[in-house]
Amino acid sequence: MHGGYGMPQQAPPMQQAPPPPPPHQNNFNNMQPITNQPMPKDEPLEMPTQEQSLVGNLTICCATIFNAICCPFTIWNVVNVVQEYERAVILRNGIIQGKASGPGLFCIIPGPDEFKRIDLRERAVDIMPQQVLTKDSVPLRVDAVVYYKIFDPTKMVLRVTDANASTIQTCATNLRSCLSNYDLRQILDNMPAITNQLLQQVDKATDPWGIQVTKVEIKDVRLPPQIQRSMAAEAESSREAKAKILAAEGEKHASEALSEAAAIMNEAPAALQLRYLQTLAQISTENPSTILFPLPMSLAQ
Repeated sequence: MHGGYGMPQQAPPMQQAPPPPPPHQNNFNNMQPITNQPMPKDEPLEMPTQEQSLVGNLTICCATIFNAICCPFTIWNVVNVVQEYERAVILRNGIIQGKASGPGLFCIIPGPDEFKRIDLRERAVDIMPQQVLTKDSVPLRVDAVVYYKIFDPTKMVLRVTDANASTIQTCATNLRSCLSNYDLRQILDNMPAITNQLLQQVDKATDPWGIQVTKVEIKDVRLPPQIQRSMAAEAESSREAKAKILAAEGEKHASEALSEAAAIMNEAPAALQLRYLQTLAQISTENPSTILFPLPMSLAQ
């Protein structure tokens, strides 16, 4: 460039940008300072708290004062009893109060408190007949029964609406899925092992509900009539084959014995005469009206 009347002026040299760092080298100048802020995490599920609100505490105080004033009339609602095989889960203003109470006497505050009786005894429930398709495409109708009991009443009240229906549906679902992995022959031959596997699956599924499944039994496995007829024909043919084999073996042993007896009688002619007389005596005993005239064997020679 020319600047007016003086000497030509040169343009200032252009500044080159610094080369980028290689990909394997860390750029420590651009790193952000480390802070104490926690990493973002999933929010935990809200569990029921045991703290009462202000309104709840006020309700409890009013109910306590009222029941203290009317003590002779409300004592029967304050004191309750549960049997040895029962437990009581107390909810105060809808909030559960620790572990289950019982057995024996326990007290509640009528009004804010309500309790649920939970029976801990073992129950036996029939499962509705299930239609199962085996691995080799054979339709079955399976009848089963499940035995269960409640070992944690608090979990059962908090997590399950109907323990009986939930256990039955869980057992029915696992029954269909378990039997569908086996052939018909495997189901009929390995029934105890399949039942044990089904018990483990159902017990694992109901354990978070406070329910323990103690036994699962398959009562009956019903086959379609066509399968029953084919299996009966197969079994009948197998029995007939075994009977023919046994008859052939018997004939073989009998012929061997007769050949040995004939060889012995050939060596002793008197033995043949005695056998002849024995046969005559047997015939005369069975048919007394028959008249036989024995001839000496020498005439036949």
